[in-house]
Amino acid sequence: MRRDIFQAIADPTRRAIITLIALQAMTPNAIADNFNTTRQAVSKHLRILTECELVKQEQQGREIYYSLELDKMKEVDEWVNQFRKIWETQFNQLDTVLATIKQEKK
Repeated sequence: MRRDIFQAIADPTRRAIITLIALQAMTPNAIADNFNTTRQAVSKHLRILTECELVKQEQQGREIYYSLELDKMKEVDEWVNQFRKIWETQFNQLDTVLATIKQEKK
C-alpha cells in the first residue's frame, strides 16, 4: 500500500526519525538505540518513510544506511508555505486592528 507523505509525518516517532537522520545517515540499529521500542518497530517506521520516499536507503558493505530525501521534504515545505503566507497576512491584519484599537484608547 502506497502511503501519503502527510500520513508518514503525522506519527511522532517517524518525525523523530526524520530529525535523527536529517544531518547524518544512520543504520536501523543506530536509529533504534534512540527509542524505547523494538528494532522491528523502528524498521516498520523506516519502511513507511521509504515507501513515501522521505528517506532513502544506501547499502554500505553489510549495513544499510538511511538518510533524508531532501527533495521530498521540500514538497512538504512548499505545501505548508502556502498556509504560512495566509497566516502571516492574517496576523498582519490583526496587528493593524490592534494598533488602531490602541491608538483609539489614547
